[in-house]
Amino acid sequence: MALVVFDMDGVLADAESSWVYVHRRFGVNNDHSLRAYLKGEIDDLEFIRRDVNLWMDKEPGVTAGDIARVLDDVPLMPGAAETVRDLRGRGMKTAIVSAGIDLLGARITDELGIDMCFANGLETSADGRLTGHGILRVKLMDKGDAVTEAAKAMGVDRSEVVSIGNSRYDISMFERSGTSIAFCPADDEVRARADAVVEEKDLRRVLELI
Repeated sequence: MALVVFDMDGVLADAESSWVYVHRRFGVNNDHSLRAYLKGEIDDLEFIRRDVNLWMDKEPGVTAGDIARVLDDVPLMPGAAETVRDLRGRGMKTAIVSAGIDLLGARITDELGIDMCFANGLETSADGRLTGHGILRVKLMDKGDAVTEAAKAMGVDRSEVVSIGNSRYDISMFERSGTSIAFCPADDEVRARADAVVEEKDLRRVLELI
C-alpha cells in the first residue's frame, strides 16, 4: 500500500498561502515576521502568534468561524478532486502535510476524502474567539517529521511514500519519501530536489508519475 502526501497551499489549494490569503482579507501583511523567521530570530509559534495578532488588531473579537468563512473561498487546485478520487480508487492512502491553517485543511480533507491531515491550528477561548496563540503541528522548515508520522500511522514504508510539494519548504518532505514530485515549483531549488516535476497547473498530471 502506498501513501501520497500532499502539501496544501499551492498544491491541493489554489492559493500561495492560507495565512497570506487571510492577511489579504484583513488588509495586512506579515513580511516583517517572515523575514525574522527565516533569519532564525523567531520560532514557529511566535510566527503564528504574530500572524494571528495582525487579524485581532484589525478585528477585535474575531472568531475561528470568521477565519473559516474566509478560507471557504479558497479554490481547489484544478484537478485536485479527480486526482484524489483516482488514488483512492487504486487503493492508495492520502494525507495533507501543511504548515498552513488547519481550518482549510479540514475543509479540503472533508471535500476530497483525504485520509489524514497535519496542519497548524488557531487557539480559541470557550466562545470561539481567537486567543492570539497558535497550535503547532507542522514546522514550516521541517515538514518531513509529519510525513514520517503519517507513514507510521498508516503502516506504510518510507519507500512507498510519494510527496508532492511546490516550494523549498517541502524539500524536507521529499527527503522522507521514496518518490518526490515538484508541482508547479516556485523556484529552481525545489525543482532540482524532486524526482519528477509537473509544470502544468493541473494536479491530474501527477497521476502519470505515481
